[in-house]
Amino acid sequence: MPLLPRLLLALVCLFTLLPWSGDSVASEPKVVRVDPTLRNGRVEIDADIDIHLNDQLREAAERGLPLYFTADITITRSRWWWLDSTVADTSLTWRIVYNALTRQWRAGVGELSLPVRSLDDAMDMIRHIRGWAVADAADFKPGVKYEGQVRLRLDTSLLARPFQVNALNSSSWTLATPWTTFDFAIADEGTVGR
Repeated sequence: MPLLPRLLLALVCLFTLLPWSGDSVASEPKVVRVDPTLRNGRVEIDADIDIHLNDQLREAAERGLPLYFTADITITRSRWWWLDSTVADTSLTWRIVYNALTRQWRAGVGELSLPVRSLDDAMDMIRHIRGWAVADAADFKPGVKYEGQVRLRLDTSLLARPFQVNALNSSSWTLATPWTTFDFAIADEGTVGR
């Protein structure tokens, strides 16, 4: 048997014998559940998102680089005679940062940040969005169907300039869910139905 076919056969055998586990390949980020509700005269969104940090992002966070995650939502009402009417178009940004001096993780929205035990606990805050007020209930008409889109993304535009350049040149810094659509209607008794 010539050398080249033997070499190819050896490579094929090597790759088939290597242990391949599903854990080494991260699943694609996605929005798993979106649940609009009415609370205190506001339409609030509860959502669950399946998103995991790759090794490069995890290492950057552990070295003290703040990571920013932004959830975007758009809610529209379709109109047959004109363009769709936008009822809500808003964003919510979380910041995760590790302080090496105090050895403490902090996570939060805006100026409010709370101490958390680990990077995974901080990511759990982002994975499970609860009580996100996106619009006043008065902006919605009872019995009308509304369509929404939501996504979560690593917001590299809030990083320091040198890291923004690095993020543009590396696919490791591109972490986002695709837009996920949902629909709902406000019932006459003030509840949200699907």
